[in-house]
Formats: sequence, structure tokens, C-alpha cells
Amino acid sequence: MSEIDAPAEASDTDPSQTAPSETGATASHDIAMPQGMREALTANWDPAPPTPHRSRADAGPYAAGRRAKVSAALRDRLIVVPAGSLKVRANDTEYPFRASSTFAWLTAETAAEAVLVMYPDGGGHRSVLYVLEYVGPGELGYFTDRLHGALWVGNVPTRTEVGERLMIEVRGRDALGGDLEPYRDAEAAILTGFDPSVDALLPRGTATDLERIADELRLTKDEWEIARLQDACDATTRGFEDIVRELPMVLARGGRRGERWLEGTFWRRARQEGNDVGYGSILGAGHHGTVLHWTHNDGDIVPGQLLLADMGVETNSLHTADVTRTFPVTGEWTPTQRRMYEAVREAQAAGIAEAKSGADFLAAHRAATWVLADHLHSWGILPVTAEVSCSTDLERPGAGLHRRYTLHGVSHMLGIDVHDCAAARDEVYRDGPLAPGYVLTVEPGLYFQLNDRSVPAEFRGLAVRIEDDILVTDGDPVNLSVGLPRAPDEITAWMADIQASPASI
Repeated sequence: MSEIDAPAEASDTDPSQTAPSETGATASHDIAMPQGMREALTANWDPAPPTPHRSRADAGPYAAGRRAKVSAALRDRLIVVPAGSLKVRANDTEYPFRASSTFAWLTAETAAEAVLVMYPDGGGHRSVLYVLEYVGPGELGYFTDRLHGALWVGNVPTRTEVGERLMIEVRGRDALGGDLEPYRDAEAAILTGFDPSVDALLPRGTATDLERIADELRLTKDEWEIARLQDACDATTRGFEDIVRELPMVLARGGRRGERWLEGTFWRRARQEGNDVGYGSILGAGHHGTVLHWTHNDGDIVPGQLLLADMGVETNSLHTADVTRTFPVTGEWTPTQRRMYEAVREAQAAGIAEAKSGADFLAAHRAATWVLADHLHSWGILPVTAEVSCSTDLERPGAGLHRRYTLHGVSHMLGIDVHDCAAARDEVYRDGPLAPGYVLTVEPGLYFQLNDRSVPAEFRGLAVRIEDDILVTDGDPVNLSVGLPRAPDEITAWMADIQASPASI
């Protein structure tokens, strides 16, 4: 990252930069810039190369339809949805930007510091997208502004190009403050916490209604979103193939920090085909798989282990897959591993069968956990029957004992967020009926901790989770991640085929 050769210059958008003093000293230790250099740097520039908008050409009409639904729910309210601002990683470096999910859902835009404003207008709303225009050729900031100088961070599409692509009125971000001034005392519906400068413009604004309404609307995916989730699952399938292909090489070099290597392998696929990973990848070899959110991914991989891989590609539209597979690193199951795996696969099949229109959200969870509890009882691990352990009467002796080994719920909603629609009310999400267009995971698992004396020694340190992304329809559930095998023999055959084939991009 360039630093010591950068010219010193004050920046309106980066308060950490200070103008050079008469002695040339600067707070950021940049080299002082004489006036003659300033003049030279602003001369003799052609226009910057054009930059097309990165959204899909078909995204605009769908985003407009979503705005219409939010407009109908928040009639006569000013609605403000910021994309968010850059977040500091350390000192003067920032994390890669990721727009707020509600903003991306309503606009199909993902640019930092952009803001959607929906102005009340005759019973409906007039939508305006405010975008930041980066400093271009002929201005000193083109060369000096680390955050918004196009020479530093790349050019952006013009306002006209953005508006045409996304089918929305577009204005410069510098107009936002003046445009919102008449609404300063309004009780606006604003997505707070993403851009403090926007929050300050509307001190009486609240996020509660907007977040709830948007998340409840987001439960039902339109056909465009379903296609993007399918894209995410397909890319994720290829990412799993990538890590399986590299397993022999990892083992051949002793498996040292093999989890970390495979994490990087999958990340490369996510960046190649999409925006990024949808969440921190989980690659747990051996007993690391018993840690639900094992994201350290710094362990070795050695023969005889199971590898629990929970990963998802996030598309450029920010929709993400969320898929888990568990498989033997050498392609050969031990009898205990296979017995445990088959129990989880049976549980998942029971859960998927319940992911149908009209069923309640927890139906898949109940079906899957019953199967797991029944197996645990038959193995002598669970001291009570599945009927007792899965009882809804939590005061019943023995109720819930299976949770020591199953740990988590079987499903969550999926979409732009990996745990989608979190602000939806319980009566709509957890206790409400599933409907066509809902997408949820079904991911039962069994986890036997290395230090758990309640399980036989042969099980200790083993973990199995199987997770797929399921679309609810008017008919049978549709498995969007069906491209990855689930049956034990299919998995070993798949691994052998992948490892025998050349790598592909």
C-alpha cells in the first residue's frame, strides 16, 4: 500500500490528512507539496476511462418493485436508507466495503456512502438515490484524496449512468443535506447506525418500523433473488470442489495449517465468481468441527479426520449461499463416522420434507431433532426416548437432553444476509407459516466434544453437520444446493472424481 511517496494535501473527506505547514511537515508524514507541483498535477488530463455500473442490467425493475412495497407500508413517512460508510480496520486502512443489506435490496446498488431517500409524494413516494462522485482528473484531489480520488480507488459511473442502469433518479451526495433540511424535525423512518453523518441530519428518525417492515417483506424472495441465490449455490459447489481437489496436496505436505489453506482456496473462488464469502468460512478438521463457529481455521489436517466445511459464496448482488458438508479427508469412512453421518443425513431428509408451504418455520427443526434424538437413544447416549427429550413440555423430566449433542436450531432464513430477516417479528418468522418464495437452511448436526464423558470414547471429538439451502414452493421443496452430494458413497465417489480431474476456473 502506497504511503511515503504520497503527496501531502488536505482532504475534505479524510480528516486525518492535514494541509502541509510552512515547513512542509504533515500529521501523516507525507512529503510536502509545493505550489508549483499542485498546479502541475491538475493540468493535462484527459477524462478518466469510463466505468460501467457493476449491477446486473435486469436488477432495476425488481428493486423498484421492492421500493413500492416499502412505500405502501410506510405511507406518508420519509424513508432514508444509507448504504453505510467505510469502517476503519487499523489506523488509516479500511475494511473492504459491504453495503447495508436493506439498501442493496431496495436499490441494487452497493457503493459506499450512497443513500436512498424516499420522499412522501401524493400517497406514494418519489425515490432519489444520492451517490458520491469521486474526484476526477483536473482536480488536485484526483491525486491526493486517498478515499475518494479516482486515481487512488478507481473511477465510478456517472450519475446518469447509475440512474439509467438502476431506473431511479440520482443526485450527488453533496445535495443530501440541503434536500433533507426541510425534514429535520420529521419522525422519519431511517436505517440508523450505518452512516453517522446521515443519522445526524434526522435526529428524530427511528429505525424500528423500517427494519421490521423491510425484513418481513424480504422473507419472500422474488424470482430475481431466487436466481441469484441459485447462482450463489452453484458457485459454492465449485468452491467445495476446489477444496476437495487440493486435499491430497495438503495431506502430502503434512497437513500443517491445512484448514487455513483450504479457507484461502474457497475465498479465491468466492472472489472470482462473486463479491466475497457471505460469512467467515468454517473449516473444522477433527475435533475443531465440534466448535459451531470455528473460524480460526488454523488447524492441521491429518488422515483419519472428518472435515466439517461450512461455506458460502456471496454474489455481486450480495445474496449468499450457506452450505455445509462433512467428509473424511482421505475419502474413506470409519464405521463410527459413517454411522454418525447416516443419522444426520436421515435427520436432514426429515427436515427438508417439512419445508413446505403452510408448515410453520420450526417444523423442519422438530422433524430433524426427533430423528437425532432417536439415534442418540438407540446408541445408549441419550438416557430418555426421543418422545421425552423432544417434548414441548420443558418441565417434563428429561426434556431437551438431546440438545447437549445437537447444540443449535436446524434452520434460519437465507437471502442477502446469511441469517436473513432478523428484524422480522416472531409471529411472522419463527411462529408464522412458510410461504412460496421463502428460502431457509436445513442443517442438523451432531457434536461430541472431546472431553464429554457422557459419550463412548469412539465418538468423542467427532462432528457432523449437513446443510442445504431450501426454496419453499407451492409443491415440493427445492434444494438449491443439490449439486453437492450427500450420501456417504456418493461423497467418496465425488471426491475421487474431483481429485482425478484437472482444476478449472
